[in-house]
Amino acid sequence: MRVLFCAAALVALSTACADQPVACPPANGVAVQVLGSGGPIADDARASSSYLVWVDGKARVMIDAGGGSFLRFGEAQAGFRDLDFMGLSHFHADHSAGFAALLKSGNFANRERALTVAGPSGSDRFPGLNKYFTSILDSDQGAYAYLSGYLDGAGRLPKLDSIEVGDSTLSERNLLHGASDDIAVYAMHVPHGIVPAVAFRIVVRDHSIVFASDQNGSNPGFPKFARDATLLIMHMPIPEDAGDGAKQLHAIPSKIGEVAAAANAKTLLLSHFMARSLRNLEQNVRLVRDGFNGDVEIAADLYCKAL
Repeated sequence: MRVLFCAAALVALSTACADQPVACPPANGVAVQVLGSGGPIADDARASSSYLVWVDGKARVMIDAGGGSFLRFGEAQAGFRDLDFMGLSHFHADHSAGFAALLKSGNFANRERALTVAGPSGSDRFPGLNKYFTSILDSDQGAYAYLSGYLDGAGRLPKLDSIEVGDSTLSERNLLHGASDDIAVYAMHVPHGIVPAVAFRIVVRDHSIVFASDQNGSNPGFPKFARDATLLIMHMPIPEDAGDGAKQLHAIPSKIGEVAAAANAKTLLLSHFMARSLRNLEQNVRLVRDGFNGDVEIAADLYCKAL
């Protein structure tokens, strides 16, 4: 068992590891790159949540587009035209605020084929994916109506094929069925307080990459969904002694270790940090390790993990 620490993150909350495991993108094979490893507060020099899955040198999957992800997407030299799938786990700003900026950038990518985008169904207090699209892209009332071609493919823009993931959506349903020959995507709702949220499992070749999203770890079905993950990404924005309100939204470190162990994950990547969880990072990681015997790694912006 090993733990890979970014020394800079421990000392100064920096965004980059001094010794990254691999340069992205690798020319061959599968890799996961962290675009944003931070949370909603601009106090730690990190972009908010966002990730890429690279396959043979191309960014094929993007999960979340929090604030700052637009910049990191460019720094990673990813291409909008190469994406097969975009997953928005929920509609907190630190997971979705960069999406419109990404679409505007994509306007210059000469992309013609549709892009599959999946996100949660809504509730009384939060929109579902389709309502979110309408709010930003509707030709009459959307905040960015000039990008409305993304809804219907007009104006030489690629159409967004939206998939709302409901509570009853079968987690065995491949969201990319018929759209990709080599990547499969599965999704399920996860508990994040009152906020509808979705976890994603990406299967590429013999690798399974699970993005747990923001969740409190209380869904007994999630370890089965994440079973035997090659890489399990879980968010650790709160410390062990967080208040009850925070624990309704996020899993504490000991719960993260418990969930990762139940899933039998090979490697656990901790991400989505805030100052309160970075303050005692070593102690929090020890609490994760108390329940999980696999490899534990610490995310930083532009960190890259080859699988």
